[in-house]
Amino acid sequence: MTEVIGVRFKNVGKVYYFDPTDIQFKTGDSVIVETARGVECGDVVIGNHQVDDGNIVKPLKAVIRAATDEDLAHVKDNERREKEAFRICLKKISDHGLNMKLIDVEYTFDNNKVLFYFTADGRVDFRELVKDLASVFRTRIELRQIGVRDEAKMLGGLGICGNPFCCSSFLGDFQPVSIKMAKEQNLSLNPTKISGTCGRLMCCLKYEQEAYESLIRCTPKVGAYVETAEGRGVVEDANLLTGALKIRLDSEPDAAFKTFSRDDVKVLRDGEQKPDTRPAQKSEHRPDAKTAQKQEPKPEQKAEPKPEPKPEQKHEPKAEEKPAQPEASNDEN
Repeated sequence: MTEVIGVRFKNVGKVYYFDPTDIQFKTGDSVIVETARGVECGDVVIGNHQVDDGNIVKPLKAVIRAATDEDLAHVKDNERREKEAFRICLKKISDHGLNMKLIDVEYTFDNNKVLFYFTADGRVDFRELVKDLASVFRTRIELRQIGVRDEAKMLGGLGICGNPFCCSSFLGDFQPVSIKMAKEQNLSLNPTKISGTCGRLMCCLKYEQEAYESLIRCTPKVGAYVETAEGRGVVEDANLLTGALKIRLDSEPDAAFKTFSRDDVKVLRDGEQKPDTRPAQKSEHRPDAKTAQKQEPKPEQKAEPKPEPKPEQKHEPKAEEKPAQPEASNDEN
């Protein structure tokens, strides 16, 4: 166990742990501490307390001192400088014709660095802008591109519920929110209904998700086969918040659904339809045209007997006709 204090550097920001160095601090005190960005002035939001070593990011830096009146006056002076730097940076952005939106400017406590936060649709080549800003402020310049959620957190505003943004009021970190949460809470999936001013899913979808997950585990699903005081039936509709189930009873399949409480039913098969116990009816299977065409056997083609070859007729050469010899005459001259 280690003794730490929780320090926050913005009105609604992440809480960081520091070593109090055996000094007792209470909530609301201002302290000077060393951070990765340099020396900073922050407010104590969690007084001295013990935490597990596993919850501490090593190395744990120590508090330099409690903030004095001079330190607080210096913080006020930096706030005035930030407004002037914001105006100058806007002019420089316009001069360079950059497609970027300046959101906020922040001076470190020791004035060694000025941070400019902006949003843009894509990558922005701001090298020349950095050179101009460095020549004006004579200190280190850092331009940091942020997302639409961080923009809403910095600027603030009113949500569709009429209250200030959660992210700019009390949320230290953004929690992951998914469309699955809206489905499980049976909300409309219309983007305009479940999206915040920043255009992303509303952070408040996360608030009740744990309760809905608990109710889903103990509520029969639609289609579950259950047993009630009036008989068995199938769940046709379920209300997670009230626990009311609309069930179609097997004994009255054509009647209106009856309402039961989830505590008064017993699940026999969760999320499954009742098996059909009626005797199977024989039905002729008529294949479609394509299947029938494939399955229809082709008629056997009878091979026609080939005509027997006629025996070759040998043509015997005809006997040569001998010329008629004159008959010998017996007449003597």
